[in-house]
Amino acid sequence: MKRLLSYLLLLLPLQAQSGLKPAPAAPAETPVAVAAPTTAEIYRSVVRIEVATQTPDYATPWNVGRFSGGIGTGFLIGPNKFLTNAHVVSNGQRFLINIYGSPTKHQAKVEYIAHDCDLAILSVENFTPFEKLPVFTIGDAVPQLESQVRVIGYPVGGERLSVTRGVVSRIDFSQYSHSRADSHLIVQIDAAINPGNSGGPVLQDNKVIGVAFQGLTQADNTGYIIPTPVVNRFLKDIEDGKYDEYTDLGITDFPLINPAMRKALKLQNDDKGVLVVNVTPGSASDGLVKPGDVMMSVDDHAIDSTGAILIDGETVNMNEIVERKFAGEKVDLRLRRNDEWADVSITLKALPQSRMYAIKYEEKPRYIVFGGLVFQPLDTNLFATQQFNDVNVRRLFADYVSKGLFQELEDVVILTNILKDKLTSQLPPYPGMAVEKINGTAVKSLKQAYELLNPEKAPEYFVIELLGGDRPLVLPAAAIEAAGKRIQSGYNIPKLSNLKAR
Repeated sequence: MKRLLSYLLLLLPLQAQSGLKPAPAAPAETPVAVAAPTTAEIYRSVVRIEVATQTPDYATPWNVGRFSGGIGTGFLIGPNKFLTNAHVVSNGQRFLINIYGSPTKHQAKVEYIAHDCDLAILSVENFTPFEKLPVFTIGDAVPQLESQVRVIGYPVGGERLSVTRGVVSRIDFSQYSHSRADSHLIVQIDAAINPGNSGGPVLQDNKVIGVAFQGLTQADNTGYIIPTPVVNRFLKDIEDGKYDEYTDLGITDFPLINPAMRKALKLQNDDKGVLVVNVTPGSASDGLVKPGDVMMSVDDHAIDSTGAILIDGETVNMNEIVERKFAGEKVDLRLRRNDEWADVSITLKALPQSRMYAIKYEEKPRYIVFGGLVFQPLDTNLFATQQFNDVNVRRLFADYVSKGLFQELEDVVILTNILKDKLTSQLPPYPGMAVEKINGTAVKSLKQAYELLNPEKAPEYFVIELLGGDRPLVLPAAAIEAAGKRIQSGYNIPKLSNLKAR
């Protein structure tokens, strides 16, 4: 399994003229020299973000969840546009922004949020106090190895800015810990990291070259920044007023390092190409790429036997080509198929079903409480809470996207709990198992399950079959209403169902 990286933040000092441009001056007939922003003015453009959060409780989905709060960093990139990390403001209920050196807290709101690349844009209700502050400009280049960077942020342990330096020690394509499911270009630096620095600007040669966002708990002085290709893609995506998320080729590849495997595939021993082992049904590549194909190049960039390509002098994962494109754009692949060459052009699109494996934020848990039985749709939030051991549930979760189970199952409905009541006292202990049928009908979504459990004309019994269960759960329909009232009162459940996440 991929290692998970904890959220941490970066810090980096700014100097006068460090990648910020002064606020525009009013036109004048006679040119007037505009003074470069002072260090104090620059610091004022790096803001402290205070967030009150409400985190849903998937163990008891009818409850309002846990209230908490946190501190993060943001910086001004345009008129009433403050860039920060998505994880700083996720599940937020209230947002307050402080200018450096000022006690005033300014009400703010989230304009755009991208959980897949851990970035967000905030705005304040009254921008007047910020109008004369210098604005950070964002560069285009990825910093070179061994080059020095500077970071600014508001780490825990104080109210004031913290500044530090670091050296770029690695450029990689790696996991972003916020969603637990997305990997993008990432830059590692050897800078000290403390919680609260997340969202701070990272500077080099007077330009912002990244956003501080996470650290590695297993090592000291190891921090990670979101580089400008990812930041600029996010900013371009939201130009039309909404965030559309990343596209997905829908291909699973396998490295071809083993000489024996290369020989079996009749490939030269030149460390070129990766094997396609799976193509997700319904994805952009479905019908164009086949398992067994060997991918040799992407958009004329040669693919090595580990799946890496060379871009801008750096060796990165081949998916970086797809990362920089949007839905509707094309990517060209050269394949080796059955000892022949095949060239295919793929029109990119998102694969929303892959969000099954991403942590969800700003959503309410969906659930049904029926006669003491609690049903919930399977996703990563629920999986992390329940830690399912049933082999069938684990298989459904693992195969949901790769084998195209989503084409038949809108939801994998799970019996997550059996609440104590006289109606449920004699039922077999089946929590943590997938619902297969209700009264003989295959269950394909939570909404359909609700309809089957609440028909216009109730049957004598409700028979619920669980995948892998040796016997069904049988509840007399006449006893459901009274049990529901007892359970709702005893467990303080405001509503016996919620079918909408938002």
